[in-house]
Amino acid sequence: MSINVQDCEFISSAVKSSQYPVHDYPEIALVGRSNVGKSSLINALVNRKKLARVSGQPGRTQALNFYRVDRLVLVDLPGYGYAKVPESVKAQWKPMIEGYLTQRRNLAAVLMVVDIRHRPTADDQMMAEWIAAMDIPAWIVATKADKISRSKQKTHLNQIISLLNLPGIVFSAATKIGREDLLAVLNQFIVG
Repeated sequence: MSINVQDCEFISSAVKSSQYPVHDYPEIALVGRSNVGKSSLINALVNRKKLARVSGQPGRTQALNFYRVDRLVLVDLPGYGYAKVPESVKAQWKPMIEGYLTQRRNLAAVLMVVDIRHRPTADDQMMAEWIAAMDIPAWIVATKADKISRSKQKTHLNQIISLLNLPGIVFSAATKIGREDLLAVLNQFIVG
């Protein structure tokens, strides 16, 4: 059974567990540094320009955003690492993100979104180790693949896979490279 990307909607935003939507669908969390393209990835998957709000400014996602796509829910988490937001806001993100990842019963898998052009940071490595320790199925989605040559894409992805010790997919929201591969991963979690 294949995921119907046309059947999608924004459900809600949440900053605490009492605001999480109530449903029985599996959730796939998107984690990664600020400005790696998590929101753009969601839009590219569902072939819409504005389902998920995209900003060129890092740190714009400041809540957990829930998007239903067919019979699963993508959860766009705030980016970690550098972001021009007040320290008080950043301080709230850590417990919000950790609380979701450790306590959400609907969580089925994690997509770790990284920029293919850059070596994973210490924060990325820490997140990958944490995901492995939690024994959550996870994949790297190496975005912005259109920004480097095809010949470098595989080399860069292999370096990222080696550092983070997770399977990976090359992806571009602009050209839709890797979209079908990512949909195949998500299809594994569709509820019958």
